[in-house]
Amino acid sequence: MKLTENNEALAENKVLILYILNQLNKPISNESLLHLVLSAQEMNYFYFQQFLLDLLDMQYIIGYTKEDKTMYKITETGKETLSLTNDLLPGIMKLKIDNALKREVDEVQNLNHAVSEFIPQNENEFIVKCKLIQNNISNFELSLLASSREQAKLIANKWEKEHEEIYPIILEMLTRK
Repeated sequence: MKLTENNEALAENKVLILYILNQLNKPISNESLLHLVLSAQEMNYFYFQQFLLDLLDMQYIIGYTKEDKTMYKITETGKETLSLTNDLLPGIMKLKIDNALKREVDEVQNLNHAVSEFIPQNENEFIVKCKLIQNNISNFELSLLASSREQAKLIANKWEKEHEEIYPIILEMLTRK
């Protein structure tokens, strides 16, 4: 497919992107969006990027950078446009996307997520809470007293980045006979 040919196919691919973003109803990274698009439709990477640029130019989606990743989200204008053009997508393509999205959600829910927060007790003391959550259930929680804001931030950041290494060590120490 050339970008100058077959306007219906071009429109279908843009509607496909809008459909995915609408179904997610939350921001998604460029890589994850491409992965979902490719699960339903063969598409050249460069065409995909051009479709995103077109949708951005028309203000049907917004893009921003978060932690060195480009994230996309559908706008209200994009949702209105999707409601008018939704019929361009074949039912089988919608089914493929819906199944791919369900698999992605299931994978994310089954992953362990590390969460941390710190709460000031006074000017020099902070309670740091480190949690491990799976399937929206807290499987592990640890509260620590930090003697400074910097120490609290260090503990919180280290937990979120290295929980996969830290948790087994704590568990092994607590269950050792």
